[in-house]
Amino acid sequence: MKRSTWLIVLVALLFAAGGAWFGLHRLAPTAPAAVAVTTLFGQSLPDMKEQPQALAQWRGKLLLVNFWATWCAPCVEEMPELSALQSDAGNNGLQIIGIGIDSPANLREFSIKHPVSYPLYAGGMGGSELTRQFGNQAGGLPFSVLISADGQVRKTYLGRLKMDELRRDISAK
Repeated sequence: MKRSTWLIVLVALLFAAGGAWFGLHRLAPTAPAAVAVTTLFGQSLPDMKEQPQALAQWRGKLLLVNFWATWCAPCVEEMPELSALQSDAGNNGLQIIGIGIDSPANLREFSIKHPVSYPLYAGGMGGSELTRQFGNQAGGLPFSVLISADGQVRKTYLGRLKMDELRRDISAK
């Protein structure tokens, strides 16, 4: 190969490596902002009957907040597993809540067809902003946050949950 061809290949590889590095680091969840939990518990969101519910009612519990949308296939796929986990883990203090990034009407229609064993709330686009406060800079769904009973973020999860990992994280003290 000619020297100029090698130079072009080297420059292309450097740009590809730089792009991959930037993409991985930009899309990875960042550390949640300290105010995210306070913001969460300071909100009232409509439930599936469009009645406002104060999220502060969940303060003091081990809480898994699952951000999802009706149009998100991985979100919908993990909901039966989350329902089963709520039923199994409800006795040891875990509470799961779902915050839908959608309109209350769409969420209500969805919940009629696909009932779950944990409360669902309509977060709308404000829910997307809340996920960013918890470190989800890419805005990807599903996005879940495990919050300890003392209000500390124990872990965040971007993408479909791995239930074995989640169960280990829940049982870790």
